[in-house]
Amino acid sequence: MKGRQIFCAAVMAGTLWAAGLAYAQAAPEAGTAVHLTVTAEPKHGNDVPVIQKNEVMVYEGKDRDQVVDWIPAQGDHSAQEVFILLDDSSSTNLGSQLDDIRKFIDGLPPTTLVGVAYMRNGTAQIAQNPSSDHAAAAKALRLPQGIAGANASPYFSLSDLAKRWPESNARHSVLMVSDGIDRYYGTGDLQDPYVDAAVDDCVRKDIVVSAIYEPGAGHFGHSYWQSYWGQLYLAQVADRTGGEAYYIGMTGAPVAFAPYLQDLNRRWQHQYLLSFIPKAEKKTGWRNIRLSTEVPNVDLISAGKVYVNASEH
Repeated sequence: MKGRQIFCAAVMAGTLWAAGLAYAQAAPEAGTAVHLTVTAEPKHGNDVPVIQKNEVMVYEGKDRDQVVDWIPAQGDHSAQEVFILLDDSSSTNLGSQLDDIRKFIDGLPPTTLVGVAYMRNGTAQIAQNPSSDHAAAAKALRLPQGIAGANASPYFSLSDLAKRWPESNARHSVLMVSDGIDRYYGTGDLQDPYVDAAVDDCVRKDIVVSAIYEPGAGHFGHSYWQSYWGQLYLAQVADRTGGEAYYIGMTGAPVAFAPYLQDLNRRWQHQYLLSFIPKAEKKTGWRNIRLSTEVPNVDLISAGKVYVNASEH
């Protein structure tokens, strides 16, 4: 109980992104278009084929939904907001990777707004709001505090960021750097409600989360059992929001972030903005969806569900 009280106090004390910008996205009604960011990923090699609207199919079970728009996230539609979300419980060894992250930020296109936040005490503490000033975002990077337990749960922080992220027409992406260990939930299993809640909060706002595993400070930083579950949680969040998890299944710190960041940048360059109309249902809730295409050598990666209000008719 004491731990919950501390967490609640920390959330209330957390600095708001900006006054009046807290935003709760309303679920679309059945019969209106649902919007989803989709990544085209080659099954083999690096060549990603171009996919046309008539080559994309969206299914709810055996029922096929109507695809309204399928727009490449390029040119006039390339706008993107990215948050680099770093865990303040990470070991200070993360400092050796900061130059790779700075170069990554510097290499992003001008249409990408970059923000920096730190996971601490269950909140996302904003060091830099999303900005086209990439130099300012890079400057906001700092060494993590490296204090074990500084983060009640990385998934509280991810939910906090998602809930406070204002709506816009740009793609929303998170690069989450953490050991993924939920020190608040404690027990390693696949039923962590805070992982599920973070996924739901991100999917409702069409936020695609990618993650890089980075060991934490203290005992958990070298506990195989804890790091095993932490990496599974990171992989779950990435997979269920349509992102990618890197350095999963390893122990110790990554040698370099650069290869993962290069791959992530390539993925962002092959994204599409999908709009489709879900089938009418009498109940409000989550709808499991499946994307498919007959274009060879490509997978369509996205969240596997959307939240839709019941039809009023």
